[in-house]
Amino acid sequence: MTSYTDIRAEGAARWLPPALVPYALLMRLDRPIGSWLLFLPGLWAFAAAAPSAGRAAWLTLLFAIGAVAMRGAGCVVNDLWDRDLDRQVERTRGRPLASGAVSVRGALGFLVLLCCIGLAVLLQLPTTAVWLGFAVLVPIALYPLAKRVTDWPQAVLGVVFSYAAPMGWVAATGALTMPGLLLWLAGFCWILGYDTIYAHQDRDDDALVGIRSSARTLGQRTRPFLIGVFGGTVALLAAAGLSAGLNPLFLAGLALPAAHFAWQVRRLDITDPAACLRLFRSNRDAGLLIALALLLGRV
Repeated sequence: MTSYTDIRAEGAARWLPPALVPYALLMRLDRPIGSWLLFLPGLWAFAAAAPSAGRAAWLTLLFAIGAVAMRGAGCVVNDLWDRDLDRQVERTRGRPLASGAVSVRGALGFLVLLCCIGLAVLLQLPTTAVWLGFAVLVPIALYPLAKRVTDWPQAVLGVVFSYAAPMGWVAATGALTMPGLLLWLAGFCWILGYDTIYAHQDRDDDALVGIRSSARTLGQRTRPFLIGVFGGTVALLAAAGLSAGLNPLFLAGLALPAAHFAWQVRRLDITDPAACLRLFRSNRDAGLLIALALLLGRV
């Protein structure tokens, strides 16, 4: 393994028996940021629309478990698709499937287990949310292919990783109404931004092996693109809050994530992979600030 990699036996992985560590790394338990980012749009929905604190707490628990399981499942699918390509990319050649630490058969069995956990969580939700949950399986499965056929695989990821917003809205209210759709669109724009930052880590290696991305497409135009998508995120969040009838404190609270987005744009250095990873990870805080703004709107 080379010196630059984001694969480390940290977090929950360090406490597991050695035989389980490769599976923890396969589902990225060492890097919980992905689970956070999958979960946060659902938290926005609960913050804006849950009918009671008890209901919000229950949905938060369910979506947190579901986010860990389904993010893990998505990583297994991605690594099954990409195991040959991953061996050619500095950051990913140490992944368990690429390195041989986990076999394809073992990964498939683990994928079934993670999907069963996700299904158990999904079946606790209202029927409409259950059907929405099944619908998202298609883009989850197709995302690794998107990197081979489009310059904008981040758009496919945007659909998947923002999907907790409409599901959370339905789980909290019983129906998918305009505020839930606007939160979904806001999450989509947010993900286009932060995943473009993430993709700049691999831009040169991706060009060598034929992987396409918004980072390769945009290059030096990334900063104005981020201004557009992060600005669109804030505008769509404002529209969602107004549509949901939140009080003016919500709009004041939006100044916090807006300032965070401006900080990301200012600090961007697409030639520094480690700096891009730090900016990407900081979006957990941006997502939490959005949830806080939504909560303020219900005070």
